[in-house]
Formats: sequence, structure tokens, C-alpha cells
Amino acid sequence: MELRHLRYFAVLAEELHFGRAATRLHMAQPPLSQRIRDLERELGVRLFDRSRHQVQLTEGGALLLEHVRPVLAAVDTAREAMRRIRPGEAGMLRVGVPPDTSPQVLANLTAGFTDRVPDVLIDLHELTTDEQLTRLREGELDAGVVRHPSDTVGLESGPVARRELGVILRSDQAAAAPGGPVRLRHLDGAPLVIFPRAMAPRLYDHMLTICRDEGFLPGSIRHARNPNFVHGLVLAGRGIHLNSAPTTPLADGLVWRPLQDAPLAWLTSVVWVPSRHNEAIAAFAEAVSGGLVAAGHHIADKASNG
Repeated sequence: MELRHLRYFAVLAEELHFGRAATRLHMAQPPLSQRIRDLERELGVRLFDRSRHQVQLTEGGALLLEHVRPVLAAVDTAREAMRRIRPGEAGMLRVGVPPDTSPQVLANLTAGFTDRVPDVLIDLHELTTDEQLTRLREGELDAGVVRHPSDTVGLESGPVARRELGVILRSDQAAAAPGGPVRLRHLDGAPLVIFPRAMAPRLYDHMLTICRDEGFLPGSIRHARNPNFVHGLVLAGRGIHLNSAPTTPLADGLVWRPLQDAPLAWLTSVVWVPSRHNEAIAAFAEAVSGGLVAAGHHIADKASNG
């Protein structure tokens, strides 16, 4: 039984309205409904009676609420106690960053943040976009660096940085020949190596939709998240990989080529819960933007490809 599911349950039990509960939790209504169904399935008890016009606690739901409230109160008390003993005059900022964040960007954003708010320590966590969004809504992170499109309902976002994607492939493939940018449709039928969908479902679906619209239908899809493993699969002839220009030299036998008309890009920004915004989060957003721009991104008008 996950703590966040119990918190979702408690908020819904107080509101008795899925829309209002979702707003309080800074999330969309369908995921909240799914989490409640998951909890009911796990416990084997119906917790709410639902109709078109009202939501009511069942007897089992009322009993569970009696047990859940002291548990959540104890967790909140423990978190507050931990905040009070954190070093630094203004405490610590807990932030998430994508697993593939380059060393250059990480070093730049850390230095930039420290320059802006030297009294605040930065606690970095390597997390996927969806992991960050979950922890933000649960109060386990103060800010996150996420890729768009993503489910940021109820969250605020800083400036969006864009970096165009190209393709990593074996140097003996026809599309790897020196010359102009590669058209996605010229890759049609090639196997694709891409991050697992669970890391960022909306971004994953968006990328495959763009590929389809541009005439590239992968012959097969292989999932991998570690860059060395990804490059190894490409080198072994198991597929091609879509990513931004590498910041370090690729292994012998691999090349990176830009895509014609730049149809794909990483769109990255800092996000946070509006009610928790403070000087440290603002400083972090500025530091991230500066670090990404220094690494080759540019500031986009909005979080969309096109």
C-alpha cells in the first residue's frame, strides 16, 4: 500500500468530489480515479459509492479514513522535523533532474544556483519526468527538471529550453554519409532504440507520432535508458537512436547526423507546485536555464514541438 495512494484517498474522502480533490492534489482527474481504483483493488474493499451526482464514503472507506489520518499526520510531522534540522540558513532545495543530464549542464546549474543563493544547499535526485511529477505532487521534491510534453496540470513552469534532436547510427549506414541533414522518412523501417515509455509517456507518444507523420515507421522498437547501452545496441546493428548532439565523442563506428527541418527536440523546463514557490526555486529555474543555454539549448516560446 503506497503512501501517496493513501493521501489521494484522504483528500477525496474530505472533498467527496473527484474534480475538487484533483485540484487540491495538483493532478488531472483520470489519474486520481485510477489510483483510487488501484487502492480498492489492493484492499479488496469498495471505498466510495459513486453516482453521476455525488461521491460518498462506504462503511469500509470510513473505517480506513480513521486509520489513515493519524498515519498521514505522523508523516507530515516527521517531514517538518527533518526540514528543521537541515543545514543552511534557508534549508535545502530538493530537486529532480533527468537521468541523461550531461555533466556540463549539472555542473553549470549547481554552480549557478550556489552563486544565486549560497545559503541554500541543493539536493539532487536522478529521476525520470514522471517520477519527478509524482514526487512534486507528494511534497517529496521542491522542483523538477522535466521534458515536455508531460502531465503538468496544476504545476507552474519556468522558461522552456529547446535543443533539436538528430540521429545516432552506424557509420556504415547510408544515412550516415556526409552531406546534408537526414530526413526521417529515409529511416523508414529501421529499428528504433528509445527510452522506456514509463519514463515519460506523453513525450514517448509524441515522438513516435512525429516520426510517423514524417514518414518514419520503425521496423521494431527496443527500449534502453543507459547511454552506453543505447550506443552499444546501435553499434551492434540493433537500431538507430534519436537524441541531441553528443557532448563527448561517440565510440568508433558511430556518427550523429542532424534531422532535416528539426522536427524533434528536447523541450525542458523547471516545474514546481505554485503554492510552494520561493526565492530558492526561482534561483534554481534561472540556474537551469543558464546551464541549458550554455550547453547548446535555446529558449523556446512554449513547450511544444513544431
